[in-house]
Amino acid sequence: MPRFNRILITGAAGNLGKILREGLAPLATTIRLTDRGNMGEAAGQEEIMPCELGDFDAVMKVVEGCDAIVHFGAAPVERPWAEVLESSIVGGYNIYEAARQHGVKRIIYASSIHSVGYERRENGADTDTAHNPDTLYGVSKCFVEDLAKLYFNKWGIESACLRINSCFPKPVDRRHMATWLSFDDLIHLVERCLVSERIAHTVVYGISDNQESFFSNQKVAHLGYRPKDNAEVYREEVEAKVPSGDPFDPAVEYVGGFLCAYGHPDEEERLES
Repeated sequence: MPRFNRILITGAAGNLGKILREGLAPLATTIRLTDRGNMGEAAGQEEIMPCELGDFDAVMKVVEGCDAIVHFGAAPVERPWAEVLESSIVGGYNIYEAARQHGVKRIIYASSIHSVGYERRENGADTDTAHNPDTLYGVSKCFVEDLAKLYFNKWGIESACLRINSCFPKPVDRRHMATWLSFDDLIHLVERCLVSERIAHTVVYGISDNQESFFSNQKVAHLGYRPKDNAEVYREEVEAKVPSGDPFDPAVEYVGGFLCAYGHPDEEERLES
């Protein structure tokens, strides 16, 4: 029997949104999908509602009638400042304020490793590690993590802020040996954050059960997240294709990888997601 009447997934046209709309389907009678991009045809239990996250009135309409929000809509990587501001920062505020006004009490937010991207690999980090962003994209994730804390402390809206690392079908470089998150483990993580009895304001790293790891989820055992996949099974394949990097290259020194060496997005070539 579904746990929820209606779950909203933002960013439903994105790579991870497409995975979640299918993976979370058993949890709700209705899955409402929103994005500014093409979301394709609605499946039997899906509702399609296009929306610009920077448009508060539009966000109010898509949030109405929802029991929980899985907020994956935002600039997907480093973008020009105007786009980060509108889609990620203003959009993040609009989601939380619409949730408050409509009485939604749980939000699962797609934060990022880039909120702590300037942590050095050897230092290690856990869910209490302070913000240390590597990009404007990372700054936007820090903003919404703090917004989530405000809305929990003041209005009781619970949030799980998922500091997603590298979510792909399989790891493709050496850094991914520590940062990989499989699609199956992503679905499991979001599901646990939705169904756990209490999450309050929780930060959790989106990583699989990799042999190498930069981060620890030891302090968030209350979620019941038990990843099953491990990047180690791809090690031989990855190392055969990707040479070892310079340990003093910022892309290797810091957990944020190549974005730590990337300049201001308004002056660099536009990154593609």
